[in-house]
Amino acid sequence: MAHTLTTCTFCGVGCGIYLESQGNRITGVYPSMSHPTNRGRICVRGWNVHEVASSPDRLKNPLLRKNGHFEEVTWEEAYAFIARRMHEIKVRYGPDALGFYNSPRCSNEESYLLQKLARAVIGTNNLEHGTGVYCNNSVDTLCEMLGVPASTNPISDLLDSGVIVVDGVDLGMQLPTIGGWIIRAKLQGAKVIVIDARRQRLAETADFHLQLRPGYRVALYGAMAKVIVDRGLMNLPFIKAHCENYEDFLRDIQAFDLVSVAENCGVPAEDIERAAIAYATAPSAAILYSTGVAARGKGSIRALVNLALLTGNLGKPGSGIYALTEHNNLQGVCDVGLLPDRLPGYGRVEDAKCRKRMESLWGVPLPTKPGLGAQEALDNKQKKLKSIWLLRYDPVNTAVFCNAAETLAEMELVVVQHLFMTSTAEFAHVVLPTVAFGEEEVTFTSTDRRIQLARKVIEPPGGPRPAWQQLTQMANALGVSWKYADSASIMAEITQVVPFYSGATYDNLGREYGRPWPCTTEHPLGTPRLFEDMPPQQRFKFGTVPKPFASFGPTPDYPVAVVFGSSLYYWHQNVLVKHSETLKRELRVLLLDYPEGFVEVNDEDARTLGIRDGARIRLVAPHGASTTTARVTPEVRSGTIYVPFFVKEVMRQITGEGAFEAVSRTKPLFVRLEKI
Repeated sequence: MAHTLTTCTFCGVGCGIYLESQGNRITGVYPSMSHPTNRGRICVRGWNVHEVASSPDRLKNPLLRKNGHFEEVTWEEAYAFIARRMHEIKVRYGPDALGFYNSPRCSNEESYLLQKLARAVIGTNNLEHGTGVYCNNSVDTLCEMLGVPASTNPISDLLDSGVIVVDGVDLGMQLPTIGGWIIRAKLQGAKVIVIDARRQRLAETADFHLQLRPGYRVALYGAMAKVIVDRGLMNLPFIKAHCENYEDFLRDIQAFDLVSVAENCGVPAEDIERAAIAYATAPSAAILYSTGVAARGKGSIRALVNLALLTGNLGKPGSGIYALTEHNNLQGVCDVGLLPDRLPGYGRVEDAKCRKRMESLWGVPLPTKPGLGAQEALDNKQKKLKSIWLLRYDPVNTAVFCNAAETLAEMELVVVQHLFMTSTAEFAHVVLPTVAFGEEEVTFTSTDRRIQLARKVIEPPGGPRPAWQQLTQMANALGVSWKYADSASIMAEITQVVPFYSGATYDNLGREYGRPWPCTTEHPLGTPRLFEDMPPQQRFKFGTVPKPFASFGPTPDYPVAVVFGSSLYYWHQNVLVKHSETLKRELRVLLLDYPEGFVEVNDEDARTLGIRDGARIRLVAPHGASTTTARVTPEVRSGTIYVPFFVKEVMRQITGEGAFEAVSRTKPLFVRLEKI
């Protein structure tokens, strides 16, 4: 039995695992004891990541829709059909009638080629990864304030933290390995501050759980900053040496009164004050937030980064900002250019200098205006798109803020690359089968910037081809000459295109457990901790803090605030989980009690309304109403309900037409509960 070291590709943590194989079959998984990210620990998803490859439901050959039905065809016939239809659409409507979108589960190599196909072959910036509607606020804000759109420190640094702030992410459920690091840090003496409307697993053991009302995050952070300034706990030498806009920031936070903020937030003033002092006086403190929180606007991210700048918590062990990515390659797909307004390496598409550099490398002129992101493309309200290419992306099932099925049904050409016949693939004109985890050698970049090789363990079954190979052959069918012999040659080009990947060759990545970027030719071992050796010219920028607004709250007609967010149980919709018998059993257990999904209701509120656990209830909002099932739990605070994203119909019905705008706006949505 063979044992191959690789990286888990289920979430953004990037745990090191060994795949056991016998013959041409992967038979098991066990964790790497020495990998710096997980050190012998993996979650239930990691233990069973290998089961997907052996699913009997995998697609084997290209499928072409003929007379309303799919028929198996040769690769050449599929490519010829796509090339002809794409050419016809481009000639008739222009290049911006075509769009290219992928999942943040895609490798760096296939993501890079997808955006190159869009920009250099078709001539459009209509491209993005599927969670673009969630994370772009994080990319833009971190670029603006720190100059780097990524986590600053390695995950293992958390053991050196004196205080750890966890904001808006249920680590015990969503990223359990990182949750484990925090528990171990607490056992070593670190204080843990959890900021969340839900009393989730980590909050149970936290030193401070600031269980705020929805919509008051910025106010809470502003009040914490005001406490730090009033007590003289700011790091003035760091601020004077490296920060801009400090005077404007001081002026902004004078508007935050601790008592009034505490009253609005629903968090005791003494708890806010004690948490702020603990953070500011720790020798090193870290802030973790999820880039996958749709309701997180730029204001709340700016306020978090302001706290780190105010206290000088950058560039040292146990400190920094952790922009957590729940999808396994969300960091990587952004790095290599899957953003409608940014080129590989984050240069803006409008920037002539950045564009000229790319044009000289690719040898073609590039489009100059930002394209349609995933949200706009899947809404397609103005009918701009006529063709859409979807790489390992299943928006019909997972894009909760729009009706992707209706959009795809109106397209003249839908191309889907995937392992399985997904809900989205049912709307395709062409389906191209891809290989599975363990059947190709490609790279992924985890949440702490670690670029890692996912090794090839077995040969794929006859029929499916690697997605990067399909994109290469598709470009050639469209009349250009791409000569990528293997995935290593694609990474070799990425090292030329993305400056902070310039040292990330396969030879270098294969020597240890990958390399954290910046991994350059001058620093081939990578950079585990950003800003550690800060030169005098290193500058950061305090962000603008919006003034606290007047209190908004419930009304007699709509007395309950709604919190939207992720749930562990959204994994039951994940197409990979659906094809792993073990994970289906483990991750759908709660849905045995609530087969149609649920919303969470505080136990005291339920008792007052006479609502039992599992009862059908009606949610009535100003814009609509919905019927669902109540999960009665003390995890949500009184006066709120928690609506998981996976109950899509409930969310759409109570928010009206603009679901994304309703979820992401500053002011919360209020409803009333009616017992059925």
